[in-house]
Amino acid sequence: MSLVIVNTRVANLASVDFAFRRLGITPVISADPQVIRNAERVVLPGVGTAAAAMRSLRTLALVDTLQGLSQPVLGVCLGMQMLTEVSAESADGAIECLGVIPGRIERMANARNKPLPHMGWNQTQVSDHPLFAGLHDPWFYYVHSYAAPVSEFSIAQCEYTQAFSGAIARDNFMGVQFHPERSGTDGARVLKNFLELSC
Repeated sequence: MSLVIVNTRVANLASVDFAFRRLGITPVISADPQVIRNAERVVLPGVGTAAAAMRSLRTLALVDTLQGLSQPVLGVCLGMQMLTEVSAESADGAIECLGVIPGRIERMANARNKPLPHMGWNQTQVSDHPLFAGLHDPWFYYVHSYAAPVSEFSIAQCEYTQAFSGAIARDNFMGVQFHPERSGTDGARVLKNFLELSC
């Protein structure tokens, strides 16, 4: 199976790459539109800010390429957030994202004894989406201050200072707010399920 990890230039690619190698898959790390379009699976990782990540995708001329993909696509953490329509992460205004999954990314609420960023292991309620096949109330590792509110596109839900989408999906596009590559056996199962999707 061919799997491409999109080189957004603003992501920690090594841990995602290694997680798939543990599953017997050798990913290709690329920012080449043709390589990405030809892959059987595409992973969009991300670390940092939505503004920097989207700016990088535009500089690399990857926005149209990613929006037009028909194979399974998995966004991880900031990569998930980039799949939505807009992010409120910038103080200068909303950041336009890829818009392949309806929704808006908002800053999480502040709460006593629950500082931001939300960082650590949390049990997550998952739906019967194929991405979570074989998982029941799994524990995943999160690091984020912004999140997608729970909506009709949520396929997993978690709670920290508020309920938020642990994962979202629409058609062939899926995103997880947690880091599957840092989430032990439960995270590895998510990645394995992604590889085995029939769509």
